[in-house]
Amino acid sequence: MIERLFPRPALLSGADLDQELLAPPSEHRMAGRPWVSFDFISSLDGAATLDGLSGKLGNAWDLRVFSLLRQSADVILVGAATIRAEGYGGELLSAAAQQWRLENWLAAHPPVAIVSGSLNLDPALEVFTQAPVRPLILTLESALTASEPDHVAALAEVAEIITVGTDVLDPELVISVLAARNYQRIHSEGGPTLLGTFAAAGKVDELNLTVSPLLVSGRAGRIAHGPETSAATSTMELTRILKAESMLFLRYVRPVG
Repeated sequence: MIERLFPRPALLSGADLDQELLAPPSEHRMAGRPWVSFDFISSLDGAATLDGLSGKLGNAWDLRVFSLLRQSADVILVGAATIRAEGYGGELLSAAAQQWRLENWLAAHPPVAIVSGSLNLDPALEVFTQAPVRPLILTLESALTASEPDHVAALAEVAEIITVGTDVLDPELVISVLAARNYQRIHSEGGPTLLGTFAAAGKVDELNLTVSPLLVSGRAGRIAHGPETSAATSTMELTRILKAESMLFLRYVRPVG
């Protein structure tokens, strides 16, 4: 079982955990706009990866929480570097998770929206060739101009390409583009550049952070990097703490209003 430490301390069964994490965020209803959430894991000493992969910091409980947070998303937003490192090929949800989505008036599988500032993506990647839903590529006008036409055409065969800025990624435009497709719950799984860019723009509504009980040292990066943020745009409130096998699952939200 997993323990909820805050709020309302309690031991949670598997069904309890499902209910806790699949419920629509009350803050989203209050905000009345698209909701942008991020999900990351960090070691005790602040490393975002172990041997170059975030998954090596986790365990079965982390995978369970990770999967549940993904399950209710309208779209999964991921940076190109994370796609290249972690894969994202094939179905990202179990059959049971897809059935739950259908029963809750969602498409069986959310699309993956890949953010790439350079279009350095191989059309043969499994995220394209094995995708259950046609992916989106969110890129810059400058990247389209700089890329070989044949490469752009090959990517257009396997994904929908959308520009979200001229030379610099515009998080507000990313949100608007996805909201126009009725993707109201935008769930991102990395990487650090994407989180840093959204944080600097004040566009992170929710951060789910798993704290792994590992000290990894080394030279791994943090969960976010990019322009420094200000306290006015980056201060968040702790709304939930779960604990399982010395691993903590923290949920922070940006104050609504």
